Amino acid sequence: MIVVYILFWLSAALLFFTHIGYPIALWLLEFIGLGGRAGKVRGKKLSDIPPPIDPDTEEEILPTVSLVIAAYNEEVVIEAKVRNALELDYPRELLQVIVASDGSSDRTVEMAKEAGADLVLDLPRGGKIAAQNAAAEAATGALLAFSDANSTWEPTALSELIEPFRDDRVGYVCGQVRFVGPDGGNLEGAYWRYEMRVREMESELAGVTAGNGAIYAVRSVAYIPLKNSGSHDLSFPFALARKGLASLYRPRARATEKLVPSLEGELARKRRMMIGLWDIVIGERMLDPRGYSPLYAFELFSHRILRYLSPFLHLVLFLTNLVLLGEGWFYGLTMLLQVLLLLGAVLGRWLPILPFRVARYYVQVTLSIALGLWDRWRQGPPGAWEKAEGTR
Repeated sequence: MIVVYILFWLSAALLFFTHIGYPIALWLLEFIGLGGRAGKVRGKKLSDIPPPIDPDTEEEILPTVSLVIAAYNEEVVIEAKVRNALELDYPRELLQVIVASDGSSDRTVEMAKEAGADLVLDLPRGGKIAAQNAAAEAATGALLAFSDANSTWEPTALSELIEPFRDDRVGYVCGQVRFVGPDGGNLEGAYWRYEMRVREMESELAGVTAGNGAIYAVRSVAYIPLKNSGSHDLSFPFALARKGLASLYRPRARATEKLVPSLEGELARKRRMMIGLWDIVIGERMLDPRGYSPLYAFELFSHRILRYLSPFLHLVLFLTNLVLLGEGWFYGLTMLLQVLLLLGAVLGRWLPILPFRVARYYVQVTLSIALGLWDRWRQGPPGAWEKAEGTR
């Protein structure tokens, strides 16, 4: 019986910590001044580091940047995306816009060329990562920026995104993505506001543990060609940490994307994303602590590993709680709370009031992790990628 008690309290504590305790811990670490190189550079804030200046013109020396847009059948948005890239507030002669078409069967390639992209790669169908790898190999910029085809960047987004690269120990920077449009019960926008605050604190401490596909950049010399099961968002931050390079969050580099218009669509999107998750965690050795600083290892365990274990921790919590019923009123209360969470998730489909919507979003997003693992076991490693419906 003692083992059941231990499993119950351990699973409950880990779930509470990853969702609530971890942000509090980050705030406390930031409050007592334990920020690492991510927050400061050689004892100075990033804003205190002067940019390189051309002695002849006395103007700031800016790096060349290749902006990569991976696209699969994006004829609806690709013209606007290329135009948005070309209108960024960045010297045109220093910006290379690359569209990497992953076997598109529509007019994506033709329209990207007509819109003025500097380089359009008409690639065979191989998956998003394969397209990005091909674009990175063909790129000429000192920095590689990446964006989704349906993301719209603010005019100053690129300038803001690359500013942290003044520090030669910064390898990766992600910006802020805002979701727009009717949510249809999907609380992803609200979740991302919470997530971005957590990443902001991580960035000030030891570096972010994940990015986002809408807006990010990496040094070209630090780019890592990944397998199709990999993900720049998840793989780059911890892989670069092993090389001594920090990954930062730059909230002033802003992009917007259309929100998936329903929670069912969001679940399907996350389920697809999670298929390759365990290849990253196991195959790319995310769990191997060698090469991480202690603070970054703490972040990775708290924000990534425990989150990915959430569905299994919930299962352990529920089953042990069943065994402990009759051992006191407290265990009856915890079982009631778990049942109410599941009931609220079911009712949230027909009664879209906020508590039920939150319960439904949390349960389905947590479930997507387990479903992704199930799909990985049945289908093998992920291959081609698909767009989320309603986001174009």
